[in-house]
Amino acid sequence: MSDDATAPWLQLTLEAIDHSPEQLEDALLQAGALAVTLEDAGDQPVLEPGPGETPLWSQTRVTGLFDAHTDIEVTKKQLQRFLHAPILPECRLTTLEERDWVRAWMDNFHPMRFGQRLWICPTCQTPPDPTGIHIRLDPGLAFGTGTHPTTALCLEWLEGRELANRTVLDYGCGSGILAIAAAKLGARRVWAVDIDPQALLASDANAAENEVEDHIELSHPTELPGALTVDILVANILAGVLVRLAPELARRVKPGGHLVLSGILAQHADAVQMAFAHDFAFGPLQQREDWVLLDGVRRSP
Repeated sequence: MSDDATAPWLQLTLEAIDHSPEQLEDALLQAGALAVTLEDAGDQPVLEPGPGETPLWSQTRVTGLFDAHTDIEVTKKQLQRFLHAPILPECRLTTLEERDWVRAWMDNFHPMRFGQRLWICPTCQTPPDPTGIHIRLDPGLAFGTGTHPTTALCLEWLEGRELANRTVLDYGCGSGILAIAAAKLGARRVWAVDIDPQALLASDANAAENEVEDHIELSHPTELPGALTVDILVANILAGVLVRLAPELARRVKPGGHLVLSGILAQHADAVQMAFAHDFAFGPLQQREDWVLLDGVRRSP
């Protein structure tokens, strides 16, 4: 562990030598990383290379950001298992001060529009469109502020649908941004679930900030009512997790209802779609950068 156990954030950096940067990124996210960045041996940041592209450097560092209370030794064992590696790649643990990280976020976080009327706006800034629908949101422990392509795809999908009197389930809610958007857009009732207690705390605080806490039911997935089915289920989580959860997600959608899946790299879209193909008819996928959104309609029994 780090010498400074009280630091708000831990950074675990792996060298991409025997594994691709994409493999390390996926493993870090599965192990609970809140964010992942790439850099070269000279610490120069770079945007992620697309799937199948050659890395820009002969050696790439992949860094995962973790909460300070993370048991890094357990995380290392998880990484070794996810990578199917007899020995964990060379790694380095450092700390990151919270105030510097938050300031960097806020310096680059500005109001963003999704679709025609939905805006995500930091609490310290004035919404630019007084006639729009505004979600007040700041970066925090649970990620999800609309800046990632998968979150943007989900927000635009929700904004483009008539949600009045609809029921919505946000599976893997993170910051609660999709659940809050659904409530703001008129959904009658929204359920939001996550396995991370910090995510539920963040979602609760963000729902209160946006005055929709009375419309959103927050819980661990195992606490959902057994017979609950909804008109729309949105799951913005990793492809491998979506495949594993396919039976549970499918049974939660009413006949004729929509299943909206994102968090999926384009190269994994077919595998995810196949996992749900028995119960859902999918339309054309939507893609932004290397990420896709799948929209399926539940077949009648």
